[in-house]
Amino acid sequence: MASRSRQTFAWCTMALLFAAAAVSAQLSTDFYDETCPDAMDIIESAVRAAVSKESRMGASLLRLHFHDCFVNGCDGSVLLDDAPGFTGEKTAKPNKNSLRGFEVVDDIKAQLEDACKQTVSCADILAVAARDSVVALGGPTWDVELGRRDGTTASLDAANNDLPAPTLDLGDLIKAFAKKGLSATDMIALSGGHTIGQARCVNFRGRLYNETSSLDAALASSLKPRCPSTAGAGDDNTSPLDPSTSYVFDNFYYRNLLRNKGVLHSDQQLFGGGSADAQTTAYASDMAGFFDDFRDAMVKMGGIGVVTGSGGQVRVNCRKAN
Repeated sequence: MASRSRQTFAWCTMALLFAAAAVSAQLSTDFYDETCPDAMDIIESAVRAAVSKESRMGASLLRLHFHDCFVNGCDGSVLLDDAPGFTGEKTAKPNKNSLRGFEVVDDIKAQLEDACKQTVSCADILAVAARDSVVALGGPTWDVELGRRDGTTASLDAANNDLPAPTLDLGDLIKAFAKKGLSATDMIALSGGHTIGQARCVNFRGRLYNETSSLDAALASSLKPRCPSTAGAGDDNTSPLDPSTSYVFDNFYYRNLLRNKGVLHSDQQLFGGGSADAQTTAYASDMAGFFDDFRDAMVKMGGIGVVTGSGGQVRVNCRKAN
């Protein structure tokens, strides 16, 4: 029985690897060189303008790409609005009153439609905007593979179930990422995206008031005024995930974890006597190593469940199917 289980796991792992290889072959970094040569410059310029106007927008755009890819693949479904007879993903628990940046995507799409009508997909906009946001805040760059098509469906259930919750323990985090073909190493590296951005009180209240032994006392004191212990009070108040360098993409997220300064329960799980400790410790002292693993993991994540070729469509308006 144990041997059969190992064989099944091996076959599943091989299938995921073959699928990833097939996706990589279908996507290409020069996909728009002929059909929309100014696309990358248009996206980069718009992202830099948005981040310059509001530094937090960099994290918001990065998060949009993550929330897109983890729900039925990187197909732009996170951008679809609810409509009569259609339910999108924006009202899912992890997204409601939380996801931001839709107007920036709208602006980018409008500029791209003017430059090259119905050519650049919304899913590709999210992938490139995520990279450009990280770069704008001082992080690493990477070659974004392009050619994703936009989906015409969305899944509220998948958004509620597949996006890793901030209350997950380490083992469940590893499983959630493994379901998407991502390794534990990928998970720890991608979590470093929390070196920018904000967390809502409702997502760290439990840790703030119930996990005092693993939460730095000074950090706890600074969080409590904006996050009262009473449920419903200040739920949407936000605090930086990286209190040290909130709007710089660096490795201080991991340094904070070594000092019990993880704001979310799921963050601190990366350093607390478990299997993630060694990698977290390494990143805390080796920013270049973190950057290398982060860029590799972003490329892998960007290939989850993509639709290419004649599948799907290229939306004219990212908020609705054509």
